[in-house]
Amino acid sequence: MKVEVKSAGYIFPYLYDATQAVAKACRAACTPDIYLFDKNQQLVYRGQFDDSRPGNGIPVTGKDLRAALDAVLPANPFRQTRRPASAANIKWKSGNDRTIF
Repeated sequence: MKVEVKSAGYIFPYLYDATQAVAKACRAACTPDIYLFDKNQQLVYRGQFDDSRPGNGIPVTGKDLRAALDAVLPANPFRQTRRPASAANIKWKSGNDRTIF
């Protein structure tokens, strides 16, 4: 995971959920499934980043997440809508691997 973070240049926290406990608690269905919480730690958006998918030719813009982020600013009341993410289903596993945060 450290290699992934370094090679991709991530500047945000990156979670490796070895036991899948976090994914199960959040009821994740596919990857990526975006979760946005407000300052009160209330879920205000869950869904896709944008309409782009590998191979569909649609540019990566992050428009759906951006709209949700803009809506949670104090001047913009936000009502949660869900634009379901559409990607690979999570392959659930069994076992007691360690969760690394």
